[in-house]
Amino acid sequence: MGFSQALSGMNAASQQLDAIGNNIANSQTKGFKSSSVQFADVYASSRIGLGTSVAGVLQDFGNGTLESTNRNLDLGISGDGFFRFQQGNQVGYSRNGQLTMTTEGYLANAQGGTLMGYNVRNFNDPNVAATLPTGGQPEVIQIPSGSITAKATANASATIDLDASGDTIAANFDANNPDTFNYSTSTTVYDSLGVSHNLQLYFTKTGENEWRVDSRVALDDGTVANAGGGNLDFDANGRLTNDPSTLAINFDPNNGANAVDFDFDFAGSTQTEQSYAINSPNQDGYAAGQLVGVSIDKDGTIRGSYSNDQSVALGRVVLSDFANVEGLKPIGDNLWQETTASGQAVVGVAGSGSFGALQSGTLEASNVDLSKELVDLIIAQRNFQANSNTIKTQDQVLQTVVNLR
Repeated sequence: MGFSQALSGMNAASQQLDAIGNNIANSQTKGFKSSSVQFADVYASSRIGLGTSVAGVLQDFGNGTLESTNRNLDLGISGDGFFRFQQGNQVGYSRNGQLTMTTEGYLANAQGGTLMGYNVRNFNDPNVAATLPTGGQPEVIQIPSGSITAKATANASATIDLDASGDTIAANFDANNPDTFNYSTSTTVYDSLGVSHNLQLYFTKTGENEWRVDSRVALDDGTVANAGGGNLDFDANGRLTNDPSTLAINFDPNNGANAVDFDFDFAGSTQTEQSYAINSPNQDGYAAGQLVGVSIDKDGTIRGSYSNDQSVALGRVVLSDFANVEGLKPIGDNLWQETTASGQAVVGVAGSGSFGALQSGTLEASNVDLSKELVDLIIAQRNFQANSNTIKTQDQVLQTVVNLR
């Protein structure tokens, strides 16, 4: 008579209780994945089994609910994929996107692991356009903490609505005499030092479907610079016929900056019987600015918001996925490690292919179902008790045999 079957059952039930207890303990751990114990019967050349064993512990990688936090650096993954972290000398993968920015510009989790992806190239290099990689070997992301330098206006545009019923004016243009032009409007442009200048545009009807554009800029030294201009022509339906639809603007700001020189695009402008108006003015220059905030787009693009109202791409978060996620090895701190069973990590951009999109301001809750775990806890407890009763019964039978005379 042996006790091995019951002992194996008690041992297996004990490990099941451990797994259930671990699930319950981590029911509030962000990105946690529950696990369950798999049992196997044991036979060794015998008709009656030798009990049970724990064949393995299976992790459930089903997605948890995304919960809103309204914090820019909290990230949830809507779909498949894992965040990639550098922690110590190893790379780990996680579904927990609770991030903070360190003083050095790293995006780190609570354990000090630093988020990986791609960094912007040629940031603030006036001679080379900044680029943001979409592939290659991931690296630790470090957000540039410095200010962005000023950028002179290189392109500007607006659509102008001109009144076709306006009077034709033959008098010489004088910016100080409103009788010498039909309509004026203004827009802001920047020089290479980031100094803003008010560009005043004057529109004068010189004939049927013909308009002259003059421009002036008031400088800081009190003088007014002629910034150029040209002519705008329209067809009988009031549509602009200029090709190209741009007029050259250039002036010297007389403050040590380079001369401001760009083309102003009037594409889409019209001349019909209507009120004068300027629509959708736009230009690409700006003053220097300090970093005031960071946000992350659905595709993982990290955007810096600056005090000059500019939004600049500063990096990209990448996601990793595996052929067999159940083969990942849990290493603690909300991290898993790649194994031969999981296969090598496949890296990609969030929202592309099979990778889920990133949701800023959310976190993935644990996928532990507390109701189910409590029911499983009762069943595991009964299982343990039943196996202990088997030992008790066998002990009583053995005692009966010993007491035989």
